[in-house]
Amino acid sequence: MVEANPKADLAHYLQLAREALLWKLDGLSDYDIRRPLTPTGTNLLGLVKHVAGVELGYFGDTFGRPFFGEDPPPWWYTQDYELNADMWATADESREEIVGLYRRAWEHSDSTIESLALDAVGHVPWWPQERRETTLHHILVRMVGETHRHAGHADIVRELIDGSAGWVKGKDNMPPGDQAWWETHRRRLERVAREAGNR
Repeated sequence: MVEANPKADLAHYLQLAREALLWKLDGLSDYDIRRPLTPTGTNLLGLVKHVAGVELGYFGDTFGRPFFGEDPPPWWYTQDYELNADMWATADESREEIVGLYRRAWEHSDSTIESLALDAVGHVPWWPQERRETTLHHILVRMVGETHRHAGHADIVRELIDGSAGWVKGKDNMPPGDQAWWETHRRRLERVAREAGNR
């Protein structure tokens, strides 16, 4: 029988989500990774920037292990920044800079995860005072959910850009079918939706 290791399980699913999110940038131009494709401006590079910051806050500041020290970037939660500034990259913030920050966030977060027990207590600076206290276990569960949620957003945005779909590199988990099959499938769903809407 395999021995249960909840921390390793959570860390594994967090890493799967991280890699899925970054994979959605592969092969795209700087324009395409920044394109706002929803009414609220959701874009691929912005999702990466956001999740990098959230990870650094939850696994860094929450447990007394700040990543940025004395000089956080202007979009960091401790600064007086423009609303939603962590959800998009400026023209001066390169793909390499944002992706590099995210990869360094992984290292910083993984160090916290490895160093602390699941019941280690931390304090989330941006939560209301009465509920700031939390545990590493809670934060790990939260970040697995947060990262998978945003990887799902990236799935949709990438499909809108060039039709690419799938879960992770090398394992797309999509039914087999060429473009004609998918077009037929989509027309069928449209027809069914219209029939249901006319009842």
